[in-house]
Amino acid sequence: MTECLFCRIVQGEIAADIVYQDESVIAFRDIQPQVPTHVLVVPRRHVAGYNDLTKDDDALLGSVGRAAAHVAQLEGIGSSGYRCVVNSGQDALQSVPHLHVHVLGGRPLSWPPG
Repeated sequence: MTECLFCRIVQGEIAADIVYQDESVIAFRDIQPQVPTHVLVVPRRHVAGYNDLTKDDDALLGSVGRAAAHVAQLEGIGSSGYRCVVNSGQDALQSVPHLHVHVLGGRPLSWPPG
């Protein structure tokens, strides 16, 4: 997926401020943060979005979730609270067609979101 922005980050073709990585995921700071802590957790394997997940992706989704919680701890927001957001599709404003979780925190968050 050479045209996918996040695939290019995973492959090291585009620089990113990486905060965590393992064999399944890579986590990096959002270039347009919406809150003090705004990190994206991206699976290394390309999956366009939630609608493209299959039963074979159960372990991958678990890895993404565990990585998001680990990133929150690394960023110092694990105890105070954080939000994990997945935008899926045009109406949800998914801007990059590669599954990713936004880890948001660092200040009190309001509800409803948008």
